[in-house]
Amino acid sequence: MKSIGVLTSGGDAPGMNAAIRAVVRTAVYHKITVYGIERGYDGLLHGDLAEMGVSSVSDIIQRGGTILRTARCEAFKTPKGMKRALEMLDYFDIEGLIVIGGDGSFRGAQELAQRGIKVVGVPGTIDNDLPYTVATIGFDTAVNTVLSAISHIRDTSSSHDRSTVIEVMGRASGEIARAAGLAGGAEFILTPEEPSDINAICRKIIQGKNRGKLHSIVIRAEGSEIPLDELVQQIKDRTEFDTKAVVLGYVQRGGSPTAQDRLLASRMGYHAVELLKNGKYNRACGTTGADIFDIDLAEALEKTRQVDPQSRVIADVLSI
Repeated sequence: MKSIGVLTSGGDAPGMNAAIRAVVRTAVYHKITVYGIERGYDGLLHGDLAEMGVSSVSDIIQRGGTILRTARCEAFKTPKGMKRALEMLDYFDIEGLIVIGGDGSFRGAQELAQRGIKVVGVPGTIDNDLPYTVATIGFDTAVNTVLSAISHIRDTSSSHDRSTVIEVMGRASGEIARAAGLAGGAEFILTPEEPSDINAICRKIIQGKNRGKLHSIVIRAEGSEIPLDELVQQIKDRTEFDTKAVVLGYVQRGGSPTAQDRLLASRMGYHAVELLKNGKYNRACGTTGADIFDIDLAEALEKTRQVDPQSRVIADVLSI
């Protein structure tokens, strides 16, 4: 393989730059020309491609976001857009494509694979919602960002004898909420995958107050069953305690990636190039937590994740 392309698509995630760096430097090491495609599939359709070298990825491993930028692209999903994407890859003689992104990005890569393009997917999403892999690039950083916010909010909540509902990202996945809630000692964790029990939430808050607790922290994933405003109001009405809402929003996407995300991104970026170099394609890179592996891309997209019931049990036990 003489030339490959790399793009980042969907929501940005801390560690994407580390993955780009690994792809570019591994390709250059093997004397493979590598093109950076700006703004994901949208940039591919518009021919926003440029050859990258070692110096173009210098001093980016510690940076959040993505130097290639990212964008949503509805046009790519149309027959005309797909035809244009194939033409661009042909114009630039790109023989293999590495896609760094989440579920939607992988589905776009699968569409290209079905049309003869050799692709490898690298999971980059803070939501950790690709079930075939234990972790995705950006998840650890996002969880640590939420943990930092919990610590800050706990200080002021304690000063005011206040309950605080912290909303974190996760429209369809409660992975950030579960991990940050457990690690941050939240009294209750609400996720999209599980029903919400307002009585149980209020009961735990009241019991904590009766034991002398100065504050209560409830973590809510944005896709949870009870809307944020309704949840806050019900806690106020039922417990008669001052209750505030804090929406962390896009702050969870930014920031310098943790060591864990940098390592994961570097190992996966290297592995992706090695796959293409060795004639293995239409694969998705993943991790078991210790090792990097690869799986058929279509199979990866068919996997479904079951919520670990033990995590809920542990959270309930430790938050008494």
